Amino acid sequence: MKFPFDPSEVVTPSYLYDLGLLQMTLSRIRDCIAGRPFKVHYAIKANNDRRLLDLIAMYGLGADCVSIGEVKYAIETGFEKNNVVFAGVAKTDNEITQALSYGIECIHVESMEELVNVDAIACRMKKKARIALRINPDIDAHTHHYITTGLAENKFGIDLRKADEAIRLAMSLENVELKGLHFHIGSQILTHEPFKLLCERINTLLAHVRSVHGVTLKYVNVGGGLGIDYEHPDQHPVSDFKGYFDTFANNLKLEDGQEVHFELGRSIVAQCGSLLTRVIYVKQGVEKKFVIVDGGMNNLIRPALYQAYHLIQNLSNPVGQTDKYDVVGPICESADVFAENRELPLTGRGDLLAIRSAGAYGQTMASHYNMRPEADVYYIR
Repeated sequence: MKFPFDPSEVVTPSYLYDLGLLQMTLSRIRDCIAGRPFKVHYAIKANNDRRLLDLIAMYGLGADCVSIGEVKYAIETGFEKNNVVFAGVAKTDNEITQALSYGIECIHVESMEELVNVDAIACRMKKKARIALRINPDIDAHTHHYITTGLAENKFGIDLRKADEAIRLAMSLENVELKGLHFHIGSQILTHEPFKLLCERINTLLAHVRSVHGVTLKYVNVGGGLGIDYEHPDQHPVSDFKGYFDTFANNLKLEDGQEVHFELGRSIVAQCGSLLTRVIYVKQGVEKKFVIVDGGMNNLIRPALYQAYHLIQNLSNPVGQTDKYDVVGPICESADVFAENRELPLTGRGDLLAIRSAGAYGQTMASHYNMRPEADVYYIR
């Protein structure tokens, strides 16, 4: 990791973003989708830092939003309205009304109850709501159960067995335009097999819609889900976008005029961000040594929430003799642990640590728990 600062001068806790790496990532995506009927929307929930969004919008990506706040912010930061999609299982009447007034590209409808409500609101507004139905393909992506979204029992989407009923209802409503279908099977997926299975389900469903309902849906949104290498971020700073996009190009059976939309978040921003935190004490326990740092689960909740692994590097003492430590934060919760029994170079009071691959679901999920202040932010190129 490039680190041009004097470690002793860094204010902590803070986030460090490598804008050069982000640009390299965006260039790779642009190259991989060139000449294909593919369109990528950035999932703003992964990270809504203004400078990152400015860059992402500049590269022509759309925005995938899950609240009206994200929709508004996307438009304010330069994303085109007709390149913004709005998903989420609990859109309020006010959110639907505002989304329709903005004239965004598509609202992703996640239940038949919501479909009826969108139609009623569009009727009152004398508008035609462009929608896609989120269909739950019942695919196990073999990821953490908190971030799987495509199983039959998940709260997201319409059960695959009810797809016919939902499509029939959408086509009968006067105030909605059924653009297509939306799918998403989970996050941090590192093999191509779940995506191949998704393509098979989509092919079967699109063929069924053509034969039974007599329509070719132009909009096919396959979600996101591409993972990153949390263990070796310097060896694999950019995800396998070529393999990912090739999987869909080689396995989806598209008709002329059909577009494939993607919603990538983690794979775009995770590797460009690190949480910097300073060692307050090294405490000798009965059997363990605790590295107590000034950053906590209020700054990066993933290890506490998902038991997620993040590489930790000692920037003050990067090489040499090592020892094993539990790296813990200052929050008054036993879950405020970044790593257990982690081997690090000998670490002492005042050392600066970098918790890597924290650009996704780090700063954006931060809180003021224990009335702790927000982390500072640094940028490098």
